[in-house]
Amino acid sequence: MPTNLVNEVEKRYMKTDLPVVEPGDSVKVRLKIREGNKERVQAYEGVVIKVRGEGINKSVTVRRVFQGVGVERVFLLHSPKVESIQVLRKGMVRRAKLYYLRNLTGKAARIREKVVSTAGSGKGKGSAKAAKE
Repeated sequence: MPTNLVNEVEKRYMKTDLPVVEPGDSVKVRLKIREGNKERVQAYEGVVIKVRGEGINKSVTVRRVFQGVGVERVFLLHSPKVESIQVLRKGMVRRAKLYYLRNLTGKAARIREKVVSTAGSGKGKGSAKAAKE
């Protein structure tokens, strides 16, 4: 019974407009930054190397290389400081945690893009056959 009560309270604070974020995705996280009495939005763009947690405690670790130095930040997805998350490209990876990217630099650190084919878009197998008919 107590867990149901906790879930009900947490449900009020959970965001519903979040995209599906997976390891290997390139994302842009927009954060609300408070400087004195002013508030502005700052974007943080990088690759998701880890997704952990569930429900309101779900967090993602985003890595980017800035001036040759790798910087990682952990974002709570349902935090009020996170204004929005935008998935720029889906990555094709075979692991849940991409810690090996910490040891790679340059072109070696690239992740292949996951190409999603849609039926009738002219891409994928059989599209030439469909174009002839």
